[in-house]
Amino acid sequence: MTLRDITDRIAKAEKNAGREAGAVSLIAVSKVQPNERVKAVLDEGHRIFGENKVQEAAGKWPDFRTQYEGIELHLIGPLQTNKARQAMELADSIHTLDRPKLANTIARLAQEIGSCPDLFIQVNTGEEDQKAGVLPSEADAFITESRALDLPVRGLMCIPPVDEEASLHFALLAKIAARNGLQGLSMGMSSDFEKAIALGATHIRVGSAIFGDRVPT
Repeated sequence: MTLRDITDRIAKAEKNAGREAGAVSLIAVSKVQPNERVKAVLDEGHRIFGENKVQEAAGKWPDFRTQYEGIELHLIGPLQTNKARQAMELADSIHTLDRPKLANTIARLAQEIGSCPDLFIQVNTGEEDQKAGVLPSEADAFITESRALDLPVRGLMCIPPVDEEASLHFALLAKIAARNGLQGLSMGMSSDFEKAIALGATHIRVGSAIFGDRVPT
């Protein structure tokens, strides 16, 4: 599968859902991918990428940004508070705001730095013990709390359980977003992004389908 195959599928899914063309941003997940593969996708003209780890992003994207204009970097992995400053200086968006301590740290740093990336609150829609994210029952309160800190909360993010129907989780995330007046929905990956688009996704995250299988470091 190629980048063109994915963008064609996105366009078809947008049309089938009655959504405007270009309503969905494709985040090419470049974590654990060799630089030559990332460069090939950049050379095709794609500019929106996602990384899981701050350290890997720091070793990759400053150099690419000197070579290519218009790169938009999204951090989509769990974020430790001690990496928050570096994350904020690297990324245009952080998709994993998931706890009050991190919200308070980002708010403090935003005042120091004078800017803040767009933020998505991660919701643990499957209420899985091993997964990060606020519980659905606590999401409204955390959204309110984060907004009270003047944080630029643009939307919500989820990763459905692998053994459950993803559409149920996408619908739940969309419902929480709607009642809180949030437009951004970061949901859907290689295996289920058409379902996510049908339920309102604004950002989908696709990795190996674009780059090929990950190369462990």
